[in-house]
Amino acid sequence: MQDSTYSSEILQYIPFYYVIWSDDLLTASEINVVQNAIDADKTLSEKSRAQLLEWLDTNNPPANSELKKWKQTISNSAVKLVESETYPLAAFSQKVVSHYKGECPFNEQLKYIEIQLGIQPNHYNHLFDVEVAHEATSDFYNADEIDTILKGKHVKVVDYFRKVLADPIFKWDVHRNKEDFREVVLNQVKFLADKGYGAMAYPEAYGGTNDMEGYAYMFENMMFVDGSLSIKFGVQFGLFGGSIQKLGTKKHHDQYLAKTGKTELLGCFAMTETGHGSNVRGIKTTATYDNKTNQIVIHTPGKNDNKEYIGNALHSKMASVFAQLIVNGKNEGVHAILVPLRNEKHELLPGVIIEDNGYKLGLNGVDNGKIWFNQVAVPRENLLNKYGDIKEDGTYYSDIKNPNKRFFTMLGTLVGGRICVARAGLGGAKFSLAVAIKHALKRRQFNDSIKVQEDLLMDYPTHQLRLTPLVASAYVYHVTLDKMMQQYCDPSEPDKRKVETQVAGLKSIITWYANDTIQECREACGGKGYLLENRIADLKGDVDIFTTFEGDNTVLLLLAAKGVLSDFKSEFNSAGFSAVLKILGMQINDKLTTINPIYTNKIDKDHLYNPKFHKHAFDYHTRRLTYSLAMRIRDYIKKGVPSYQAFLKVQSHLVALGKAYSNELAYTTYCDFVETIEDDKNRALFQKLGTLHALRTIRQDAEWYLEQGYIGGTKSKAIRQRVERLCTELRPHIEVLVDGFGIPEYCMSAPIAN
Repeated sequence: MQDSTYSSEILQYIPFYYVIWSDDLLTASEINVVQNAIDADKTLSEKSRAQLLEWLDTNNPPANSELKKWKQTISNSAVKLVESETYPLAAFSQKVVSHYKGECPFNEQLKYIEIQLGIQPNHYNHLFDVEVAHEATSDFYNADEIDTILKGKHVKVVDYFRKVLADPIFKWDVHRNKEDFREVVLNQVKFLADKGYGAMAYPEAYGGTNDMEGYAYMFENMMFVDGSLSIKFGVQFGLFGGSIQKLGTKKHHDQYLAKTGKTELLGCFAMTETGHGSNVRGIKTTATYDNKTNQIVIHTPGKNDNKEYIGNALHSKMASVFAQLIVNGKNEGVHAILVPLRNEKHELLPGVIIEDNGYKLGLNGVDNGKIWFNQVAVPRENLLNKYGDIKEDGTYYSDIKNPNKRFFTMLGTLVGGRICVARAGLGGAKFSLAVAIKHALKRRQFNDSIKVQEDLLMDYPTHQLRLTPLVASAYVYHVTLDKMMQQYCDPSEPDKRKVETQVAGLKSIITWYANDTIQECREACGGKGYLLENRIADLKGDVDIFTTFEGDNTVLLLLAAKGVLSDFKSEFNSAGFSAVLKILGMQINDKLTTINPIYTNKIDKDHLYNPKFHKHAFDYHTRRLTYSLAMRIRDYIKKGVPSYQAFLKVQSHLVALGKAYSNELAYTTYCDFVETIEDDKNRALFQKLGTLHALRTIRQDAEWYLEQGYIGGTKSKAIRQRVERLCTELRPHIEVLVDGFGIPEYCMSAPIAN
């Protein structure tokens, strides 16, 4: 141990001062950060405090001889700079003092300076003549522990399923012939069915475990293998099998459900039509009951009334066809009917025409097709009759007398598929983030000296700002979708309309997030991200469809907004628009119109990191939009504008409300979950991730908050700076965070990630 001319109190600050003055452009705010740390440092004597403050005087900066002395003191210590330390510069300073003076406790004030100024290793590792350990990541947190927290009660199910994915049948490859690709995916689906996963969400009597929540995990994890596998699996067992399970009765279950789960019966879900898209209520396919033959006749009446984009159409032998059920001349609304498509030789049955949709932007391993029906007759028993039936005497009967309520009750039972689509999108985003970040922790680029090793991509603040908030959002959305599926599966809540509204908005913001994330990851990997072998390119095409699959996102946001307006009590249909006027009777807090100017510009860390602030901001956004939207609609109706036209005039406002509501729902759901994490260290990490997600989301809506006077320019700037600093704080743990997604090594097939 050598001696140093500096005291321990001074010496611990020397590396920081050397980094700070090497820039020679100290700002007033940076000086203020250091001054605050010095004032709060109880280890300093008055003499040491005075010396340190003197060295902060920009009008009388330290002499060059002093700077050289600082550098020599640091270099002579021969202390190794470990980039992967949680707080590398503070830890380095502690080691320097320990070298010269013996044991030195970790100084929290130095940590404070490092965080507040956003100092990173690539800012200073070339300044010190010491050995630099370029380790990619810290081991402060454990990825397995994080993964276990995310899996919750599904640990055993998920872990076993991931082991199944190690089978060579799931090895990723480039497929450019759609027919060959479809056969590969079909065989993968059959393989999973043999393992019992096809029937997983079905009752035990039909080969399942009644585990819809676990099924959603399978959906996400299959994205680590291939997007086409997820969707083909979902169409067969979730949509086709799910329609039999949720809309049919015991006779249908007994006859079809077990066969569907084993892939002995391949089926498709024929809802969407070429001319009507998301307007399920307005589909034109008819299902007319013939009293004389006791059959239901399925028919495509017009040119654009065919079923379109139907997954599994080329492989299926049967379809769940959604059509207008006509009994005794009366249209009883949309119902689902099981319609055979092919015989045992896989030949099309009379009256059925199916065409291949051809090559698509993505998911070319899924056989999408168009279907026409020309007077195709099926037995009356093929009507999936849980919510509406044709009795033996030929009359229609339903326990749900209101046709609007009956329609939305039927659709509400299929919300699970919408959750799974969002989960699949999230799985694609997670995989892309893992590839991009693992690449960024190996790839080096640029430096200010050809003599020094180039910097890791992940050490650039711009790279961190691009990717780290997206990782944080992945955690928030994972937890949120878990909770939504739990609520959807809750038997004590038979009315699914509320969760349908919630999922409509969440599916929209999460699938848009997934697309944006994958694009950001592609760009962050440069040309390597463009190569097919690195998987991101295929994921871009595969996940893109999720923004319109299972409901167009904009339409779903309109649905979510109408749910907010009607306080989840009215039916979501054009005839019930007047119900939104109930909102005018709500108690509107005065804070909607008056914000304390002190609050508007409050920028201290404790406030900006406080979940109470985030929740208040999200709540204010939702309530303010709700109130102003209701007032606009009321004013239009007062002027004699029909309610439907009034809603058309405020569609952009409705979309904004749908997003605001969904953002609030996601964050509050996540906060509730974080409070249940028992381990203090991991709970603090999850809280930090939630803070980053919340501040970035608020920042993205800064224009609106500024217009409303909710935040001022100073606060908006402070939020931006805090987002950057949180990215810096999470940098040492970024690889652990993506490993916490639990993607198996054998699925991480992208060369740049290995």
